[in-house]
Amino acid sequence: MTRTADVVVIGGGQAGLAAGYHLRRLGLDFVVLDAQSAPGGAWRHTWDSLHLFSPAAYSSLPGRLMPPQPGETYPDASHVVSYLTDYEQRYELPVVRPVRVEAVHRDGEFLRVEADAGTWRARTVISATGTWWRPFVPAVPGRSEFRGRQLHTVEYGRPADLAGERVIVVGGGNSGAQIAADLAYDTDLTWVTLREPRYLADDIDGRALFDHATARRRALDEGRTDNGGVASLGDIVAVPPVREARDAGRLKAQPMFARLTVTGVEWDDGNRADADTIVWCTGFRPALSHLAPLGLRGPRGHVPTAGTRAVGEPRLHLLGYGDWTGPASATLIGVGRPAREAAREIARLLHG
Repeated sequence: MTRTADVVVIGGGQAGLAAGYHLRRLGLDFVVLDAQSAPGGAWRHTWDSLHLFSPAAYSSLPGRLMPPQPGETYPDASHVVSYLTDYEQRYELPVVRPVRVEAVHRDGEFLRVEADAGTWRARTVISATGTWWRPFVPAVPGRSEFRGRQLHTVEYGRPADLAGERVIVVGGGNSGAQIAADLAYDTDLTWVTLREPRYLADDIDGRALFDHATARRRALDEGRTDNGGVASLGDIVAVPPVREARDAGRLKAQPMFARLTVTGVEWDDGNRADADTIVWCTGFRPALSHLAPLGLRGPRGHVPTAGTRAVGEPRLHLLGYGDWTGPASATLIGVGRPAREAAREIARLLHG
C-alpha cells in the first residue's frame, strides 16, 4: 500500500511532535511515523532515576507548558512521557505507530519512504529519529576478552540490578555522572573518565545551558567571537543526586584505563581493577541509517545541513540530533525553534 503526503515526519519523540505542532499551525498535510508502540519516544526507555536538568516550565515543547510534577523540582522521565502523550493528543497530531522506516529514496518529484507498514510518497521529509537508538561504545583493546557483563547507558535500569557487584562506570558526561551517583551506595564503584570531571556551578541548570547555546548560535550567525558553547562551562550538570554523591566523597574519578582484561581493566602503569559489570556511558551517534540511500552522510556520520535543511537534498530536514541541527535541538526546550524554522521553510518550498 502506498500513501502520499506533503510531509512525512520520521520519529514521534519530542522532535517529531514539535515538528508536527508547527506543521499543523501552517495547515500542511503531514503524517508522523513512529517506531515505538506508544507515545514518549526515548523517554520510555531511560534508567529509573533519570530526572530533567530543568524545572518543568523550562522543559516544554512549543504551545504547551509542561505542568510541574508534584514533589519534584526536576521532573522524572515518567512525567515527561505523560507530558508527551498529552501533547500528542491535545494537538491531534497524526502519529501512526508502530511503523519502522527502513529507507528513504529519491523518486522523481517525491521522496519515497519505505517502512515495514507500507510506503509513503512525500514531497518533503523531516527526519527526527534522534540518537538513543544508536549507542556508541569505543573500541577499547580487550573488550571481547572481558568475561563480565557490559552494558551501555540504554541498558542500565536501577541500582538494585547491580547491588553488591564491582562496577566500573565509564564516561565523564551527564549520563556517566548520574549513573555513577546512582550506583555509589549499593555497589563497589569505580568511575572512569577521560579527563577530570568538570562540574558546572551548582546553580546552573538547563535554563542557563539553553540560553548559552542560543547566544552562541546568534554570535556565530552574526560573525562574532565563538563563546565556546555549553562545553566551555563544564561537562556535568550538578543535579541533586550528583551533588550529594560528590559532596559525600563517593564520586572520585579515575583516569581512563588502557585495556580490558578477562576479569576487569588495566591501566598503562600496571594497576588493575576487577569488575563484574562495566557500564559504558560513552554517548550516541545519530540514527540515520534510513537515509543511507540518499548518499548524504558527511564527517562523523552527520549530514551536512544549512539550518535543518540537508545541503544535498533540499526536500529533507533533520531535527533534534544536536547543535548541528539547531542550538540545543536535542532538548525539549531547544527543539521548538528549529522545528518552527523547518516547518516554515517547508511551507515556502511547497507553496513557492
